[in-house]
Amino acid sequence: MARGHPLDFQGEYYRHTLMPPDFVPPPHDFGPPRVLLAGVGDLMTQVAGEVADGFLCHGYTTARWIRERTLPALREGRARAGASLDDFEVLGTPFLVTGTDKEIETTLPLLRGRIAFYASTPAYRDVFALHGWDGASEELTALSKAGRWQDMAGLITDEMVDAFAIVAPADELPGRVAERFGGLLTRLSFTPPPSLDREAAMDLVARLRAC
Repeated sequence: MARGHPLDFQGEYYRHTLMPPDFVPPPHDFGPPRVLLAGVGDLMTQVAGEVADGFLCHGYTTARWIRERTLPALREGRARAGASLDDFEVLGTPFLVTGTDKEIETTLPLLRGRIAFYASTPAYRDVFALHGWDGASEELTALSKAGRWQDMAGLITDEMVDAFAIVAPADELPGRVAERFGGLLTRLSFTPPPSLDREAAMDLVARLRAC
């Protein structure tokens, strides 16, 4: 579709021909937006590398998964497109637990529940399998099908929490993030805990950006 022409996309499965004036952005010099795709498994990750400008890592991921499965799949996709990862964004949204001691103590059970929920999903089972936790993911799936949601978090060990999350005071968090994800991610998304005032939160975000 040429710039300035009416919307007229006629595809095999979809047609896009209606564009209300209120949705038409004004002219600008920024160029087209970069398109980032999300995924977990190898095939979707390869597709993102082939056709997108960047990749959104699932929060349910580990540094080992990114290193051994995500980046190789992205490189394969980029190679299909005749490109490399040089100008390709890899955005991470890892589980980061920080704040006061009480906030951390309160958040950890919720984190175990979140990890257990994702690990119970058969499509995500390979992530646990990479770490040798196949049996745990199968048991979590069985518990979810039985409706025993409250029992699932108990299967998430400290080792699993350490693999999926960084748990640290705010002053230690940037260094821990750099140590774990340096060279793996180009961008990171994070929501500061409520206990930090605006100035402290902005300082933490700035230090995370500098990692």
